[in-house]
Amino acid sequence: MDAKTLLERVEADGVYLVSLQFTDIMGTIKSVTIPAGRLEEAVERGVWFDGSSIQGFARICEADMFLVPDPSTYRVLPWSVPDRLRARLLCDVHGPDGEPFEGDPRSVLKRAAQRAAQMGYIFNCGPELEFFLFNSDQGAGTRPVPHDVGGYFDFSPRDEAQIVRSDIVKALTAMGMDVETSHHEVAAGQHEIDFQYADAVTAADNAVSFKYTVKAVAAAHGLYASFMPKPVFGVNGSGMHVHQSLLDPGGENAFYDTHGQFKLSDIALQFIAGQIEHARALAAVVAPTVNSYKRLVPGYEAPVYICWAQINRSAMIRIPRYSPGREDSTRVELRCPDPSCNPYLAFAAMLEAGLDGIRNQLAPPSPVSDDVYEYSAEELESHGIDTLPGTLGDALEALEQDDTIRNALGDRAYQVFCRAKLAEWDEYRIQVTDWERERYLHML
Repeated sequence: MDAKTLLERVEADGVYLVSLQFTDIMGTIKSVTIPAGRLEEAVERGVWFDGSSIQGFARICEADMFLVPDPSTYRVLPWSVPDRLRARLLCDVHGPDGEPFEGDPRSVLKRAAQRAAQMGYIFNCGPELEFFLFNSDQGAGTRPVPHDVGGYFDFSPRDEAQIVRSDIVKALTAMGMDVETSHHEVAAGQHEIDFQYADAVTAADNAVSFKYTVKAVAAAHGLYASFMPKPVFGVNGSGMHVHQSLLDPGGENAFYDTHGQFKLSDIALQFIAGQIEHARALAAVVAPTVNSYKRLVPGYEAPVYICWAQINRSAMIRIPRYSPGREDSTRVELRCPDPSCNPYLAFAAMLEAGLDGIRNQLAPPSPVSDDVYEYSAEELESHGIDTLPGTLGDALEALEQDDTIRNALGDRAYQVFCRAKLAEWDEYRIQVTDWERERYLHML
């Protein structure tokens, strides 16, 4: 919508406050709240804020930055108090010169999308975010207690987990998201809600909104929602599988070819090859926390091995089975991302890896139909299958050596991201854990 329509909507909805939202480099949502009466000025001129206080934005000597609201992202927050009704607008961050700030994650993704557009493609994404619901009295502690004891696809009309999930779906719908499915996941207290695919920027906007909507509804039920990749030892972790496709200039799915292997076009195969080529560096961006690599281990349906296949869920890239008459749904599913990532940076890095495969006409290795978890080291080597990094430290080393993924982020975002993540890794690396004390204290 344009600015005039936006202001009319705000008045008609009876909105009292407007939250101008953006994310820092780690993906944490930030907000500047203004009275609705100041929105016209905000849309016309932007809203100034101190960028030096935001991780990855600006030094104190260059602190002044301003937010430019995106009218198309206007949503009324369904959990806000009626007499103080609050809406949100997602914003782009600009520098004092009026240009988009190169370290703004949303701008990073927009630049990647523009590079794809120059090649004639629109990048569509469909992220599937998994999460846990914990009892709130334990949710912030070190041993969280799952809210329910359900299992994969379990359902009961009077089940409390189903009630919470239904309220989340209702809130997401009110936030303008087209929810497709919701269900209980494998682990106790674990859930998944999927929403319709969209262009990459809209999909990333939705992923950010999804996370705080889930947390808000969970809190209203006295629960704590967590998107931590592996909050509980010994059970499945939470992933963010991302379904990807490219549209060509005619609006057709560039990944579909009726004569291709698994109905995939050469463009799709080159895109897959690019993501395989850059997988180890890509991991640092799509699985960016110490805890991410507690999820990426064999035995819990999380990918460990850098390969691709149809149906096979042990592969890093999975090709959903083709359905006749649904050529537009031909897609590639990347299974290593998790919901701790910043979706703007993650989608930008994923896109650039795939585009690099297209530019260089890379060919993927042969698909793997076997359960790769069962392969020995010798079999992995004979098939030429490498592994994803085993730690955040390993992933950051791979990222440092990969110009394609570094360039996807841009110099500013890359430098800040790596500095923060190296500090996180170093802090973790020197910790003395309960496991170490239990194992060594009396033994040595």
